[in-house]
Amino acid sequence: MSQNHSADADRQQAKPVILSILDLASITSGSTPGVSFHNTLDLARHAEKWGYHRFWVAEHHNMPGIASSATSVVIGYVAAGTSTIRVGSGGIMLPNHAPLVIAEQFGTLESLYPNRIDLGLGRAPGSDQAAARALRRGLGTGGEDFPELLSELRSYFNPAAGSSNNAVRAIPGEGQNIPIWLLGSSGFSAQLAGQLGLPFAFASHFAPDYLLPALELYRNNFRPSETLAKPYVMVGVSATAADTEHEAKRLATSQQQAFLNLIRGRFGQLPPPVDSMDDLWSPHEETALRKQFSYSVVGNKEQVRDRLQEIVNETSADELIIASQIYDHQARLRSYEIIAGLRELIK
Repeated sequence: MSQNHSADADRQQAKPVILSILDLASITSGSTPGVSFHNTLDLARHAEKWGYHRFWVAEHHNMPGIASSATSVVIGYVAAGTSTIRVGSGGIMLPNHAPLVIAEQFGTLESLYPNRIDLGLGRAPGSDQAAARALRRGLGTGGEDFPELLSELRSYFNPAAGSSNNAVRAIPGEGQNIPIWLLGSSGFSAQLAGQLGLPFAFASHFAPDYLLPALELYRNNFRPSETLAKPYVMVGVSATAADTEHEAKRLATSQQQAFLNLIRGRFGQLPPPVDSMDDLWSPHEETALRKQFSYSVVGNKEQVRDRLQEIVNETSADELIIASQIYDHQARLRSYEIIAGLRELIK
């Protein structure tokens, strides 16, 4: 039997990879946060219908093109407007907050929407340094204390397992089994997630060069826990799908422009697509962007299927969480609909 034939046979026997959505609640050029939230909920309702497993929103601050700064509030809005899909944070930047507040917020969400809430946690600011200072007044300025903050947070959910001040309780929150994920774009959270036996999600659309080393570090350091018996890996992937390759490439230029503005220090709303980026970036910038988007997926149904399968083969991911920064809401819905149709084919 050839190696290719054996690999194909193994793939046929494997379980399909789980597909989820990471939404940035993008504010498109000339639009408003209100429209962004409406579109986020509309996408979540479609995602539920199309069979996506979970729908996460991310914490960002001081960014004119992203509306999900009050992440817990947006999660509640999405959960209230859907019925079965899991809803959560991808993620809450824990050093921005007092752990008690996050325990209470997510305890409230879990009380309102039982068995549907995820708590994904990161240690980055989710902002620039000025906003980080504004958020963290009195809380420190770095993420070095993340393990201690995480331990405190977990102790509010399960006081018997922690060392928190017993005089302070998270009500609601205490006694609730809310799944905690660690998110990262480097090895720090990967190693910590492994040591604690927690699921790990890597933002390959932020730090593609660190993806495989971080996953190896997570798996090598994994210790079974009450949460997980074996490692569980989610990989964040930026994806743009359309009915034709040409249209997908055109739609993807919105995200390319947004990142180009980011590296130039210009923060703005998500711009409309253009037919070509050639007049917008320098050769050096083009090289930087193509490297940054090395794990991005752009194309028609077949091209997206093949590239997502390559990523799963390379990472052995249990789950892919798809982020799509597409200017036109209907085109964004179509992209996610195409990807949803691939769910049983990617293993």
